[in-house]
Amino acid sequence: MANAPKPLRSLFAPVRALFVGDASAGILLILVALGAMVIANSALAHEYHALFHGTLPFTPILKLDTLHLWVNDGLMAIFFFVVGLEVKREWIEGQLSSAEQRRLPILAAVAGMLVPAVIYLFFVQGEAEQLTRGWAIPAATDIAFAMGVLGLLGNRVPGSLRLFLLTVAIVDDIGAVLVIAVTYTAGIKLAWLIGALIVVGVMLALNRMRIKSVVPFLLLALVLWYFVLNSGVHATIAGVVAALTIPMVGKNDDTMLENLEHRLAPWSAYLIVPIFGFANAGVDLSGLGLAGVLAPLPIAIAAGLFIGKQLGIVTAIFAADRLGFAPRPHGANWPEIWGVSILCGIGFTMSLFIGELAFPGYRLLIDEAKIGTLLGSLISAIVGFTILRMTTTHPGDNDGLAKQA
Repeated sequence: MANAPKPLRSLFAPVRALFVGDASAGILLILVALGAMVIANSALAHEYHALFHGTLPFTPILKLDTLHLWVNDGLMAIFFFVVGLEVKREWIEGQLSSAEQRRLPILAAVAGMLVPAVIYLFFVQGEAEQLTRGWAIPAATDIAFAMGVLGLLGNRVPGSLRLFLLTVAIVDDIGAVLVIAVTYTAGIKLAWLIGALIVVGVMLALNRMRIKSVVPFLLLALVLWYFVLNSGVHATIAGVVAALTIPMVGKNDDTMLENLEHRLAPWSAYLIVPIFGFANAGVDLSGLGLAGVLAPLPIAIAAGLFIGKQLGIVTAIFAADRLGFAPRPHGANWPEIWGVSILCGIGFTMSLFIGELAFPGYRLLIDEAKIGTLLGSLISAIVGFTILRMTTTHPGDNDGLAKQA
């Protein structure tokens, strides 16, 4: 391939881009989701649903009696742990470490969560009251998916916009975690919650004592997860809370938190999230039909992701720039900002996750929520990519960004 004629190399460039850099994790997630959809609508549909939703013959934790619960409440706690590590690192020494750096991403992320929620509620008004519980489904951005699409554009996109998308998605994750903790919490079991708080207190004490080994923190994180699992608060919240107690510095003054993040991030991106996507994206379309696809719930979610995200984020950036609150991303023009704002409407992982929490026991609504999430994310990915492909020509910006990092 290296010696191929230039036109041929250009032809294969998009194919190579699928498996390098930011694109790989996102493209893997897309392929896994498509695979789940195909299997769920094939002759293997029964086996697919039995695998994830059938009762396990043995489980060490009675609350997790299906493989689906182990994925969503167990594996995803590790995903949220990595999110927590990333948030802490960015907040202390990264792109969110100063008030000036935080202003625009926080404002854009908040607007990008509120406007989709309002649009969602507009579309479900007059429908079953149960549907209002899904207001947060279109509120989150999928980092891997969105960065995967952005990665397909190579160095055409301004480096400042890449950073903007990352920081908005990180703030989005913080907001989604808070929503899950506050909105989708079942009846609280006080004894388990008190136990969880004691574990957190011990972890914070170890941090203050400057314990240099990560092992006690990981062991206590496991205990914390078990306590939170039984407390009524969603178990994945334990992952974020545990991550926030990890010291920045470890043995030999190395960066304990960053090292841990670097070790776990590939497992999260290339194993845990794809497993989650495969376990949750499979929807039997024959059971829904066209009426189910065009029902108020999937349309509301798709509209919230595609329309609400871009409307909220672009409006926030425009207002902040004009009012002098925070400048727009350096070197980016408004069509490029619009394109990246549309990519923020890719809500795959967190939206699927919240959809499961919003409608417990309502299989039809969960499937409709998945359809809306997939539809809104797909439209956002295609339209955002197309606009950026037509408007961006910034070779070298990303290279400079990589050197700075």
